[in-house]
Amino acid sequence: MLTLTSPVRTWAHRVPAWVKLGALCAWTLAMMRLEGIWLAGAVALVLALAASGGRVFFAHWLGMLRPLWPFVALVALWHLWLGDLWVALRVIARLGAAVGLANAVTMTTELAEILALLTRLARPLARLGLKPQVLALSVALVIRFVPVMLLRYAQIAMAFAARSPRRPGWRILMPVLLATLDDADRVAEALRARGGAG
Repeated sequence: MLTLTSPVRTWAHRVPAWVKLGALCAWTLAMMRLEGIWLAGAVALVLALAASGGRVFFAHWLGMLRPLWPFVALVALWHLWLGDLWVALRVIARLGAAVGLANAVTMTTELAEILALLTRLARPLARLGLKPQVLALSVALVIRFVPVMLLRYAQIAMAFAARSPRRPGWRILMPVLLATLDDADRVAEALRARGGAG
């Protein structure tokens, strides 16, 4: 499966995973409180952080924001219809700043680091009968399946466009769902063949 980690090494790769994930949690909470010039400054800070990784990293980071556009368009149209453009801009700025930093953290943190951190954090749950390794593996699979699902959607959309002049839209939802379930079934079989999740 694909990974969200950037192949381009940056200074952020050297920052420990717990620092980046902790900062991301604090940042996301702060986004809900910022207004006006502070919110604009937060957006500018995220752009500057992404740009500090270099041109190739920044282009990859921008590409990972592409799935946000439908949500941005929906929020903008809804608030324009309500006649409140400033609310739309605030919502879009908060969404972009939070998701943008989350993408930067994901791109600069190896999956193994995230797994090790989640396993350590979940150790107290072992007293309740939950295996920390299972929780960490579940989160890792979710992270890994995001780009796979996006790739599947793009492949099926291209196949549909090659056979029909109409826009794919809702018509490809069922094939995408079935392809995703098929991928999940293969992963489950591979896990079972290797002795399960531990």
